Amino acid sequence: MKPYIYITRKLPDTVAEAITQKYEVKMWEKEDIPVPREVLLSEAKRADALFTVLSDSIDKEVLTAGKNLKVVANLAVGFDNIDVKTASEEGIAVCNTPDVLTDTTADLTFGLLMATARRVVEAAEFVKEGKWKSWSPLLLAGHDIHHKTIGIVGMGKIGETVAKRATGFEMNILYHNRTRKPEVEQRLGAAYVSFNELVEQSDFIVCLTPLTGETKNMFTRDVFKKMKQSAIFINASRGPVIDEQALYDALSAGEIAGAGLDVFEKEPIDAGHPLLKLVNVVALPHIGSSSVETRMTMMQLCIDNIEAVLVGKAPKTLVNKDWMPLVRA
Repeated sequence: MKPYIYITRKLPDTVAEAITQKYEVKMWEKEDIPVPREVLLSEAKRADALFTVLSDSIDKEVLTAGKNLKVVANLAVGFDNIDVKTASEEGIAVCNTPDVLTDTTADLTFGLLMATARRVVEAAEFVKEGKWKSWSPLLLAGHDIHHKTIGIVGMGKIGETVAKRATGFEMNILYHNRTRKPEVEQRLGAAYVSFNELVEQSDFIVCLTPLTGETKNMFTRDVFKKMKQSAIFINASRGPVIDEQALYDALSAGEIAGAGLDVFEKEPIDAGHPLLKLVNVVALPHIGSSSVETRMTMMQLCIDNIEAVLVGKAPKTLVNKDWMPLVRA
């Protein structure tokens, strides 16, 4: 009997077809609708492998629904949607897709910074709506990026790559991280500072920290009040690292100049969300790694990880390093 793989989102046919000869594969077919909880639980009961996305909640109930599950391959770098502790206890490998999306996500992050600073989205809509009647000296004037100070919160691989892009704009680079990175400081001229120093000194605050118990709601109203009035806040990490109400209040009160957001506390964000009503907010639908080339590479990495575990090998990108496969009765 072939091992059974359940895929929680519709993938291109070419990706799925590559594994259907060796495995029994079923895929959720509705592109724009998440797999319902009851369907996920039902499939988890018989699955040997789950191919998941970040919006799927892979909690203890899912992980213990059946007796066959050996691997969960998550189409993302982050894995805060998965109960990794329970997975390890159940002998289930958890895999993610690091590294392959670093440059693509850094491109999007810096593009979001530029779009917010120079009011690109607002200006494009201004033209499309027929509001451009004449040239004027300060028409849709934004903020310079070159020679300004960028503060990166979370200097992982994506943070380093954003910093590398900032050097092309001759920016002063500050960073805050759990650990100092002397090699990055030497290579990119970045300076390690405290969180408060970064917040107070930066013209652009770029959040790239993973979501943990320590980072949840780390950007509060008090933090936003410490920022420069001309500061622009960019979040391309996880929505819950900021207090969205606090951000809205800070933007509405003119305490900071703008925000560029690729992630939100609840996704997809409701069209009536207050942040979406503000002209100084650029909002994107969590597309940090969304280039055709990168997403196809991520999908293939998920499949490679699944195949490795199913044939008794170690996967390429294992999250739970303490994973030991269980011998099930």
